[in-house]
Amino acid sequence: MLFPISLLLLAASSVQAATLLTLQSPRVVITSTTTKDPIRSEPLSLAHKLTHPLNLTQTSTLKLTFQITEKESGKGIQPHQTFLRFYDAQSGEEGIQPVRVTSAGKAKFELNMSKPPVSLPPTTATSPLQVTLLIGSPNHTPLSADLFDLYVPASQPAPVHQDEASFHILPEINHTFRAEQKLPPRPISAVFALFVVAPWVFLLGLWSQNAPRPTHLASPHILPFIATLTAFEALLFWYWVDLKLGQVLSYGAILGVATIFTGKHALANIGSRRLGGK
Repeated sequence: MLFPISLLLLAASSVQAATLLTLQSPRVVITSTTTKDPIRSEPLSLAHKLTHPLNLTQTSTLKLTFQITEKESGKGIQPHQTFLRFYDAQSGEEGIQPVRVTSAGKAKFELNMSKPPVSLPPTTATSPLQVTLLIGSPNHTPLSADLFDLYVPASQPAPVHQDEASFHILPEINHTFRAEQKLPPRPISAVFALFVVAPWVFLLGLWSQNAPRPTHLASPHILPFIATLTAFEALLFWYWVDLKLGQVLSYGAILGVATIFTGKHALANIGSRRLGGK
């Protein structure tokens, strides 16, 4: 017995879900602040929309009234959702405006053009808005009805924000890479290489004339001078590989002071040795 009862409950719920909705006494009225009498008042039909479009000015107010009822019983209901859709076919813009409905199904909507709602899409004076009524309820068949075409005053352009330009597409960034470093000709490189090696040639010439013994070169009086000269050569090589000119001048100044003192000390020691006959 449970199986037939479940089928009956399912059938009953299907019938309830398929209940149709309709509108009772739908009417649109246009008033103006400049006149007492309505400018236009016409009944609406769900079968077809108005033949002639409606026109509103800055002083006009559109009033739309109707009652939502079940088509079979005529009982007024409050649907889950009721909206008016304003659609501009030329620009593709649309706006959705909710409509308040009482528990008895009575609805009233006003569109005051002196204070238009923010949901109204941007409009032009040449393209009408297609107004559609949308009603949705979980227990009834959804209702969609094209009511009328509506001409409204052209909307003002939106104010330009101070950061609006930051959101535009910027020009493509093209990187310009620096050309590869050109090496000097080999003869010029050879000349400067001779300048670098010349101090050592001069030093070796002096040593050949004085003929110092190897033990003297390892002396604690001469070895610091040889070490500072070697440090200078290492500094020049480091400059060629990685250092900047400012760093070379700073390090070279420190090494120069040390080389002067170690050189004077080495020469003084060699002179004393020669005077002593050693």
